[in-house]
Amino acid sequence: MITINQNFDSGNIEIIDLQNPENIQLNIRRDRDSEFFQWFHFRLLGAKGQSCRMRLMNASEAAFPGGWENYHAVASYDRQEWFRVESHYDGKELVIEHQPEVDSIYYAYFAPYSWERHQDLVSWTQQSPLCQLHSLGRTLDGHDVDLLKISEEQGAEQSEKRKIWITARQHPGESMAEWFMEGVIGRLLDPADPVARLLLQNADFYLVPNMNPDGSIRGHLRTNAIGVNLNREWHAPSLERSPEVFCVMEKMIQTGVDLFLDVHGDEALPYNFVAGCEANPGYSQRISSLEEMFKSHYMLASPDFQVEQGYGKSKFGEETLTLACNQVGQRFDCLSFTIEMPFKDNADHPDPVQGWSPERSQKLGEAVLQPILAVIDQVR
Repeated sequence: MITINQNFDSGNIEIIDLQNPENIQLNIRRDRDSEFFQWFHFRLLGAKGQSCRMRLMNASEAAFPGGWENYHAVASYDRQEWFRVESHYDGKELVIEHQPEVDSIYYAYFAPYSWERHQDLVSWTQQSPLCQLHSLGRTLDGHDVDLLKISEEQGAEQSEKRKIWITARQHPGESMAEWFMEGVIGRLLDPADPVARLLLQNADFYLVPNMNPDGSIRGHLRTNAIGVNLNREWHAPSLERSPEVFCVMEKMIQTGVDLFLDVHGDEALPYNFVAGCEANPGYSQRISSLEEMFKSHYMLASPDFQVEQGYGKSKFGEETLTLACNQVGQRFDCLSFTIEMPFKDNADHPDPVQGWSPERSQKLGEAVLQPILAVIDQVR
């Protein structure tokens, strides 16, 4: 007997018809109190050796239907190694076709980054004398908003060192963002890494690996526990709607910000790129020069990063200053970027087995320390 289950951390699917393995009919569940949906994650049990055809019937109604073009779902037998499986979009449904080799297999929009792994990550960092773990506040579901301060001078909030802030996963379905953060954190805490050592002589790092624990656990694509898109709250966050943003901004005001990176994933574009603050009213030649220096050094640090493909300068219009990148860049007059990674693959350097993957996200996170080092003396 074939069964499908989504009752676990970040699970998301609705069963319509499960009678025929070659015509499994499913819907992706919407974020609570929201029209957003695209993230899916479910377990298929009892289909070993059978040709399964899983139809995501409402794919065309998803938040970003263009994201299904040339997209392939990920699958895993052990929840550790994820690989791509045959998928196609016919303009209405996303169809996943696969013959599982064992009885239990998981399918997802991208390799999940579980809340359990998040807890392991922040606990592991406590083994380093360079890192302190702080809870900035609680989410609406009661989870901690974890902040990692990585510094040679713990407790010295008013030191003269540069203040580097990196946040990730405001949009919970963009799990590649926390894999990226794992790469950043691991390299910063590596005592044998000369780039990390030099950076920490000049800067304090404030890292929020998961801005949206509630949405991550609930299996949301883009919103928190009550359907609020956190990356449209930065102009006026509140404890009632967006405590995650409120508490991070309060801490930023306390510490100051000299460089800010907000890490995301893009559903449609098969590239790694950054979006800056060109649309900000306070955008200056100084910020423009810093942006160009950062991007040129990032390309040298990682061939997976490029600058030819990305967003237009006026993509967000009136929403511009509601976004983290733009609001922080404007308020602190600092170098500020949104970093975007693909759900699909990097079209410049494709991998037919895994596509864009957790491992490549980690490597891109490690590589970002190089452009930070290149601009660190000029960000203030």
